[in-house]
Amino acid sequence: MCSLNLFPSPLPRGDVMLYEHNNKMMPWHISSSPPASFNTSLVNVPEITIPLDSVKIPGRMEMSSKAAFIHHKESVWKRCLNSWKQMGIAGMLEEISNSEEEVPQFLCRVSCCCLAFCRWFSSFHGSLFPHLSMKSEDLISEFSQGRFWTSCSLRTLAWHPHTNKFALALVDDSIRIYATGSSVTPILKHRLQKDVASMAWKPLCASILAVACQSCVIVWHIDPTSLSARPSSGCSQILSHPGHSPVTSVCWSPKGSVLLSSSPVDTAMLVWDVSTETCVPLQRVGGGGVTFLSWSPDGSKVLSATPSPVFRVWETQMWTCERWPTLKGRCQTGCWSPDGSRLLFAVQGESVIYSLSFTAPEGEMQGSVGGSRSATVVADVSETVFDTELGEIRIGGEIQSMVWDPSGERLAVLLKENPNEDTSESVIAVYKTKNSPIFELLPCGFLPCRIGEDPHFMQFHPCFPKGALLTVLLSSGRLFHVPFYFVNAQHPRFIPETETMVVADDTSAKETPLLFTQN
Repeated sequence: MCSLNLFPSPLPRGDVMLYEHNNKMMPWHISSSPPASFNTSLVNVPEITIPLDSVKIPGRMEMSSKAAFIHHKESVWKRCLNSWKQMGIAGMLEEISNSEEEVPQFLCRVSCCCLAFCRWFSSFHGSLFPHLSMKSEDLISEFSQGRFWTSCSLRTLAWHPHTNKFALALVDDSIRIYATGSSVTPILKHRLQKDVASMAWKPLCASILAVACQSCVIVWHIDPTSLSARPSSGCSQILSHPGHSPVTSVCWSPKGSVLLSSSPVDTAMLVWDVSTETCVPLQRVGGGGVTFLSWSPDGSKVLSATPSPVFRVWETQMWTCERWPTLKGRCQTGCWSPDGSRLLFAVQGESVIYSLSFTAPEGEMQGSVGGSRSATVVADVSETVFDTELGEIRIGGEIQSMVWDPSGERLAVLLKENPNEDTSESVIAVYKTKNSPIFELLPCGFLPCRIGEDPHFMQFHPCFPKGALLTVLLSSGRLFHVPFYFVNAQHPRFIPETETMVVADDTSAKETPLLFTQN
């Protein structure tokens, strides 16, 4: 089992990790500038510019226009109808109970008894699932894969699966599309696009983006050849379902034929046919909702996490599932190996990484998930003390999120800091991984942040041809990319001609261009 004490010592304060090359993490001091060619010839990612007005938290206005009308007396039955539409059966019963002079006495008493039962049942249900009493924004903040969803000006990011293009959601509820070589940055805005928690590009398609919002799922159709910087709301589809809000996770099938969405207050996972705007709920008793979804790269399985100490894995042939209970808390995050044969996941309240292996079902077992009966611990990320020149640094603790690069050779784990220790830091731990013929997990290094910054959200580039590229959003509203240059089975012909020499020095740095050519 791999533990943090096997990792190399973290960098001194003020140094950040620029890239990995030949299995070595290359540092860079923040007082000096990276190579001019780093973001172009080396990484070749879109350059972003964000106006300051876009990172300000907008004032929240009431969605109701009730205050704009002069109050007038309505009949009790009309008030009951309005209460039922706005608050459900409990609101209607409360309206009848408060109208003793306008309704028969027996009806008022029956309504009071029914209202008391509804409140008792709601209280009992809330004691089983405390998250149901939380506000919508608090639910998204609690179950989002981003750590500082409420306060960070950059909320989430989604790389396109086939091109150098990504969508970036901002705190003002807008989404910006950045693409390499494009001078146009489309800005997506919609009146229903509130509190964006997750985004996903449709595979095998250049222009369709699914967005998880407070009250619905918005599917944008963005013409990549258009010169318009503000696509109209007519370029979007609205997918909504009663009781399915807020939406905290969306994901497409690897072939793009099906879209999944989940909400922590809805026990059903919705399977959407976007073309017809219809859905099929996949309902299971228990769990209190669905917080996080992850489709395996081979398309055979889906991870479904819940707010309770249980998670499910669905097989996508017959849509049956198997459940795995956890000991301490809910499943916080999970990621699949490239072939879909292994699931790595983390549990809230624990400082370990678990592994579940899956075998392809054959014969009578077809239509089953085929997972192992119990999970094994493959890594210990509990708090570890490192001695540096400037004193001790504590790293380790609970896991916020995990991502596995598409080549299956790098695993990034976002570790929270210990709030009770001043020397504790939140960092990203990077592992070298190998899934076959046997599973291996080896330490690679830490990705520290600048002083005063913490990692908020991360995602690997789906098709980086020179190894792996990790994009990280920071609590300060900054974004940076960390490339990992290595030769893998998918792209074995990329070899370095010359190496970049990076010196972590306050005054100067020597740099030789690093080029990649294809033989």
